[in-house]
Amino acid sequence: MIDVGLGIFPDVGEDEKGAAEYFAQCLDLVEHGDSLGFHHVRIVEHYFRRYGGYSPNPVVFLSAASQRSRQLRLITGAVLPAFNHPLKLAGEIGMLDAISGGRAEIGFARAFLPHEFQRFGVDMNESRARFDEGILLVRDLLTNENVVHDGLFHSFPSTTSLPRPTQKPHPPFWIAALSTAESFQLAGELGFGIMAQPVVPQSLRTNLAIYRKAWKEAGHPGQGRVMLAFHMLCMQDGAVARALAREPINRYLRILVEAASEWTTGTQSDDYVGYRAMIEKLATDNFDRLHERGSALVGTPAEITEMLLNYHASCGGFEFASVQFFFHGIPIEVAHASLKLFATEVMPALRKGHDVRDS
Repeated sequence: MIDVGLGIFPDVGEDEKGAAEYFAQCLDLVEHGDSLGFHHVRIVEHYFRRYGGYSPNPVVFLSAASQRSRQLRLITGAVLPAFNHPLKLAGEIGMLDAISGGRAEIGFARAFLPHEFQRFGVDMNESRARFDEGILLVRDLLTNENVVHDGLFHSFPSTTSLPRPTQKPHPPFWIAALSTAESFQLAGELGFGIMAQPVVPQSLRTNLAIYRKAWKEAGHPGQGRVMLAFHMLCMQDGAVARALAREPINRYLRILVEAASEWTTGTQSDDYVGYRAMIEKLATDNFDRLHERGSALVGTPAEITEMLLNYHASCGGFEFASVQFFFHGIPIEVAHASLKLFATEVMPALRKGHDVRDS
């Protein structure tokens, strides 16, 4: 069984579309997706550039989304402990959980864009340590009262975070990971879900095996929870869908490389081994390569179903897909039609466990 949700990733600048118009359209999609039975809505935290910069605080958007939906889980994908004080973050999470009636789920990420670290005055070589301290401290603040902390980056006397979370002991947690095995290992040890990207299936299969092994060895029940993020355009004519999606997805890849450009101009960090090579490789990627390996789900309902099931089998299996229907260059009316077609013709097959190929 694969549950599918809406991925919201702003890839737009003020010269292309104003924020008021963009978010009004996104919230209309949230309402539509809720009525069609999607599982969640998920949005990022990024800053300053077209790559995610419209969403500096995912909790703000998800609070609005909670009032336009009744069933959707509300997932941060993800908040960045490096740029947020744990006391503030824990309070915001408790507030979102209360406003939504207990539908919040919290994904955490290390952050990876050098320009964000530079502007916040945070040393990238502290990234791993800040992340580890931040997520454990937020968990402690949400789970317990009268928390005292004296750490590397944060210290405070006995404190009870308010409001207390509606879900007990706290909302479900996730860790976002790109390619670092340590992140998959940590998520498994802590009993958190893992948010990953649909890279080359065999590479992901290796990291997911690390995650599930760590999960089991830590004594957590079940197999863990894995979420992958995809671009999606579902139309009755596959050739038309591919022609329409090609340039918007190529543009998305360009603004990702643009946002991470400092990696290719001298930025280095022991906490981010191999990131220069990764960004240089991304600079050579394009729609056709993504589509070929199943990362861009573009085509007819039957083609998209086959791509998802093939990727599920190749990578070792996943439980959730977070699908971006509305990326820049896709008209809003096309996004709505794609959403409805996917819900009516693809999701039923994905929800039948016996139809999902064994990994």
